[in-house]
Formats: sequence, structure tokens, C-alpha cells
Amino acid sequence: MSNLSGKQWPVRIAAAAVFSRVVSVVSAPLGAAALLVGLVSPTMVYADGVDDLKQFYQSTQSMRALFKQTVFDQKGRKLQEVNGNMLLQRPNKFRWDYQKPYEQQIISDGRQVFLFDVDLQQVSVRTVDKVLGTSPAALLAGGPNVEESFRLSRLVDYEGLQRVQAKPKQKDSGFQVVIISFNHGKLAEMRLVDAFGQSTHIVFSNVEVNPSLNTSQFLFTVPKGVDVVGE
Repeated sequence: MSNLSGKQWPVRIAAAAVFSRVVSVVSAPLGAAALLVGLVSPTMVYADGVDDLKQFYQSTQSMRALFKQTVFDQKGRKLQEVNGNMLLQRPNKFRWDYQKPYEQQIISDGRQVFLFDVDLQQVSVRTVDKVLGTSPAALLAGGPNVEESFRLSRLVDYEGLQRVQAKPKQKDSGFQVVIISFNHGKLAEMRLVDAFGQSTHIVFSNVEVNPSLNTSQFLFTVPKGVDVVGE
């Protein structure tokens, strides 16, 4: 098993999920993840995205959704667009399946996180505590103590979405900011900017809150003949 430096992983796994900015710069394909729900009063002109985020931790124990992820460079030019589906189960279990054009999986069983790149036939492995921390994935898979790692601030509504901005307190977290948007209590979008100025926009659809999920969906077995990188 070879080693993968800690500097590479925040770039590969930022969401989850990800997760979350899960933009790969150490392999050919871009992509692979790292994300929420709350209650919004319809009478409010400006709902509080921070309250939505906190409500998410209190009321959401599992989640299932489809997603579309688009990556842009520093000048706003589209680099890649991928589709997939994600699962989340507390505590710290998540699964992101990226489909076309690059097939990748990010799976956390609650103890370890596996990033499987099908095209490269490579699996990267790290412990959950080293992957989450101040990564965007921690905003979804973590718990109610999110403000210990992030500075949260409310943003005004945009196109009917309630938004919260999260900035990591740790300087070397690998990304600058994450903006999470809700649509009347359901996770709608996630936008994040990494340390290199690249941005990732994730749009969620068919969001199911607290579905019944099987623990086996968060287990990963390394396929035969695949190179394993990490711990």
C-alpha cells in the first residue's frame, strides 16, 4: 500500500460527499465528492440559512438524492459536468456514486473513507477523522458542533433559496468558502471555491429525508487487482 499525502486528500475529497469540493487534481478525471435540510417559515421574506443548517443536524438522520456537479476554473470556464447519486447516514456514513463521464465512488463506513476511481483502477483510503475535519463533507456528515470548525453567516435569499455561508477556521483546509442553499427545508444546492480558485456547483434533486437505508450500502470491498493508496 503506497502513501497519499494529506495535502492531496483535501483536494480529492472535499463533501461529500462527496460529501464535498471533491475535485481531483492528482488524477486525470475531475470530480468525486462532498452537503442538508431545515424548516423555513413561508411568511419570512429572508429566511435564515444558518437555522436551516442547524435544523438539518437535528432532524435529518439519513438522506438520499440525485446530484449534478459542475466544475469551473478561475475564469468561470466549465471544466467538467458529472451526474450521480448520494446517500447519507449519521454518524459519518456517506456514499457518492459518480457516473458519466468518469465513474468514481466515495464511500465512508463511519471509520474509513474510500475513493475508488474505476478508470484508474485505484482506491485511496483514509480514516474518517482525517478526511472530515474542516472539509465541506463535514458540513453534511458531521454533527451539530459545526461552528467549532466553520464561521457561519446568513446570506440573503437568492432565486427563492435560503442560503448560508461557511468559511473554515483552519487556514490550510484546502478551500475558501462553501455556500449551501435550501428550498423550503430541503437541500437544493452547494457551491464551493477551493484554494486554487476553482469552483464547484452541486445541484440536488429527488431529495428524500430520513429514508430507510441499509448499512451494507456504506461498505466497500477493494476489488481484486486494484492499486490501494493511503493508510
